[in-house]
Amino acid sequence: MKLKDQVALVTGASSGMGREIAYLFAKEGAVVYAVARRVEKLKELSESTSGFEGRIVPVGADVSIKEDAERIVDFAYADAGRLDILVNNAGIMDDFSPAGDVKDEMLEKVFATNTFAHFYTIRKAVPIFLKEGKGNIVNIASISGLQGTRAGAVYTASKHAVLGLTKNTGFMYAKNNIRCNAICPGGVETEIGTGEFMKVVNKEGMEHVMGCMVTNPRTGKAVEIAAVALFLASDDSSLVNGQYVVADSGWTAY
Repeated sequence: MKLKDQVALVTGASSGMGREIAYLFAKEGAVVYAVARRVEKLKELSESTSGFEGRIVPVGADVSIKEDAERIVDFAYADAGRLDILVNNAGIMDDFSPAGDVKDEMLEKVFATNTFAHFYTIRKAVPIFLKEGKGNIVNIASISGLQGTRAGAVYTASKHAVLGLTKNTGFMYAKNNIRCNAICPGGVETEIGTGEFMKVVNKEGMEHVMGCMVTNPRTGKAVEIAAVALFLASDDSSLVNGQYVVADSGWTAY
């Protein structure tokens, strides 16, 4: 049991990578506060882990709202009496628009979910970690945070920001025994492609992005990202801090 008796908070846990991360963490012995808007999906997830060493506690929230993002950290800590791991996984896709076509609504919503939510939960968790003398943060970024055209301008910028936040946080609190790392998935089978801004995409922007798809060796599975998250959340990665792990089957190696 790599996470026995630890308490973790995982956002965006109703499907995809977040669901698999929460599931695996519970299997490895953690009490997992699984956060999402679709509480019914979280309850199903909780039931699926019956008999595990750990357990899942469903928490309904929309982390794109500042008050919700802060509340879930307070709730998990008050309910469990401790907090060891924070996984910022919640994220949404843009519509592939280049900067000149970006609408304010999408700019604000994507950054609120992909970037600001990470900042708000980290800001709430750090004082807890300082009090406890340790802590571990795992941010789900993207290869869009490393490259310029794997999505539109907004999603790309939001994920670059996550990597900057990860590096700064990791270094700033390293001497306090608080680690912060990120995962940069490539193409992974999740529901991100069904998001609100993907219903009507920017066709010209999408054509530019899709040009690189032929270089992708294969699409990954959410469970593969969960395995990387477990590595970063456990003592197996005790010397890894302020870094990002690329999990893309070699896509960015091209």
